[in-house]
Amino acid sequence: MSTVPDGKKLVRSPSGLRMVPENGAFNSPFSLDEPQWVPDKECPSCMQCDKKYDFLTRKHHCRRCGRCFCDKCCSKKVALPRMCFVDPVRQCGECSLVSQKEMEFYDKQLKVLMGGGSFIVTLGTSKTSETMMCRLSNNHRYLFFDGESHFEVELSRISSMQVLTEESTPEGGNARASGMLLHYKSTGSQDPQQLRMEAADDKKTASSWLAAMHKAAKLLYEARDR
Repeated sequence: MSTVPDGKKLVRSPSGLRMVPENGAFNSPFSLDEPQWVPDKECPSCMQCDKKYDFLTRKHHCRRCGRCFCDKCCSKKVALPRMCFVDPVRQCGECSLVSQKEMEFYDKQLKVLMGGGSFIVTLGTSKTSETMMCRLSNNHRYLFFDGESHFEVELSRISSMQVLTEESTPEGGNARASGMLLHYKSTGSQDPQQLRMEAADDKKTASSWLAAMHKAAKLLYEARDR
């Protein structure tokens, strides 16, 4: 297992207090950098309703997008764990909706991923498989696989994830996640590798874990694209 320091420190930014890793290289792969604020001189009016700023109408910056708004258009304070804020921070209407949706991932799916699921794991084109417990590390950086053997996959080195499905009932109906195909590069290597995961005995737990991992993949790719 990788020994990644979990130490964190409290820092103050123009946007508020943040609890960040001691070493910035160990940020969660789901994290987003704070945006650059639009300079005051470039926003004489609200970027949502176009209301002019004056002595009574103050300007506020959204902590997620950095754009400038009047109080009415940027009044909501919403938790923003992807930027490591300690307290809810001011966000515009559009950003607050996005942040609220992401909270379900942090409140529910992230706990499912760290709790783990049991899978039949096949590496590459090997003809042998092994039943392993797969879980997300506490710092969100690795997938740990534990069975008779042990190894890990760094999330930042995963190039693609494909969810495998099966019909939930013999008569058909909604498809249920039954496995996942990962393509990644192991630490210290540039050669692409493949890993296939298929639900073991507890298929309900495995399906919930796979659904959470699918959501994690969306956030992971979004963070890479920014």
